[in-house]
Amino acid sequence: MNRFRLFVLSVCLLFSGQLFALRCGHLLVEPGDYREDVYDKCGEPDTIQSHYERRANLNRADNSIFNNNMNNQIPNNRFNYGQAYYQEVEVLVEEWRYDFGSSRLRKLLRFENGKLKEIVDLGRRR
Repeated sequence: MNRFRLFVLSVCLLFSGQLFALRCGHLLVEPGDYREDVYDKCGEPDTIQSHYERRANLNRADNSIFNNNMNNQIPNNRFNYGQAYYQEVEVLVEEWRYDFGSSRLRKLLRFENGKLKEIVDLGRRR
C-alpha cells in the first residue's frame, strides 16, 4: 500500500505544473508566458486594469568580485565592502479578467512588465 501511495504522489508531482495553468480551448497558458502569447491563445479579456508599482531593488557589495584569471580582486570603487546599493524601479502591472461562462471559473491573470506572473481563480459568477 505504501508503494502505491508513493507512486500516486510522484505522478501528482510530475504533472503539478499544469495545476497552475489556464486552458484556453486546447492551448495552455502558464506563468512565464508573454502578454502577446496569452492574447493569441485566449483572445480579448473581459476587463484590463493596469497600474505602476514601485519596488525596491537592493544590491549588496561583497569581496567576491573576480578578474579574468579568477583571482580575487578588491571590490570596485562604486561602493565599499558591506554597503548596500538601494534603487527603486517601476513595474507595470496589468490584471486581465476572463469570464468563460457559468460552466467554468473566472480567472484573473496578473502580468508584470509584460510577463505572466500569476493566475488566480475568482470563482463562479453569482
